[in-house]
Amino acid sequence: MTIFCSHCHRPLQAEMSCLPRRDKQAPSASKPFRSTKSASKARRDQINVELQALRSLLPISAQEKERLSYLHTMALVCLRLRGAQLFPPGTSPPAGPALGTELLSLLPGFLLVLSADGKLVYISENVAQVLGLSMVELLAQGDTIFDILDGRAHEDARKKLLLAQEEPGREVTFVSEMRTSKAFRLQHGGNRAVAVRGRFTALRCLASPSAAAFLALCTPVARLPADGDAGSQDDLIQSTHILDMTFTDVTESVTYHLGYCREELIGQSWYSLLHPEDTDLAAAQHRAVALGTGAGPAAGSAVLRVLRRDRTWAWLRV
Repeated sequence: MTIFCSHCHRPLQAEMSCLPRRDKQAPSASKPFRSTKSASKARRDQINVELQALRSLLPISAQEKERLSYLHTMALVCLRLRGAQLFPPGTSPPAGPALGTELLSLLPGFLLVLSADGKLVYISENVAQVLGLSMVELLAQGDTIFDILDGRAHEDARKKLLLAQEEPGREVTFVSEMRTSKAFRLQHGGNRAVAVRGRFTALRCLASPSAAAFLALCTPVARLPADGDAGSQDDLIQSTHILDMTFTDVTESVTYHLGYCREELIGQSWYSLLHPEDTDLAAAQHRAVALGTGAGPAAGSAVLRVLRRDRTWAWLRV
């Protein structure tokens, strides 16, 4: 009887195999130990070189470049890439980037451009005047509008952006506290309420007909009192109402802020002065106060639009 090897199928003698037995295998030579420390250092050095190259291409001053961390560098690069994607070279950019420093300083707030999914595309440099944070420092908070808004306003902001996206050209407004610098919070006691007013504009320069950018002006809701003037009564309007919120009395400072004489408001309903989009919030605040659940100043705080005598809207913290 011929025995064949199960591996090479050649005939074998009894008790033999073409494969060496394990006990007779020559010990394999151990591979020399190679440290990966030098390879890791080489990779880090290469990453540093690439980051330095990206930093040198950013259109900011040399002093600002020196202060940039790796996180800030990548955040700025991503912002520029999104801007180049929405506004390719040779096309008309949004109005904000074309404005000079002098014109930006005359605006009541800062300019903001968002992509359709809420990603930050552009923030004007005068944002530091409103929030106490530079554009670079604000980008370190995150790369979407929701990263710089107070968490309680996320849902309202999403609804308003979705509404504006469904109807390009329709102006929407939402109010939220935005993140500020630590020095700003220490000086003014917290973050700053900002009204974001803007609309989606279709971008014909892109191949996709649905591509659009949200162009907005972000203005502070209330003027911050100067140092040492935090208790000034000129920054306040105090009013008295009966249960249905009809005015029974109001301070004379209402003339400065809203343009009405005191006598014009007495007998009118508070709701007649509110913006239609803010009546639900005001009604919820009214119910909370009536039930005693909003008796504290913080618990009853809300930011509402109130009609001035010249038919424009004023943002008031109530």
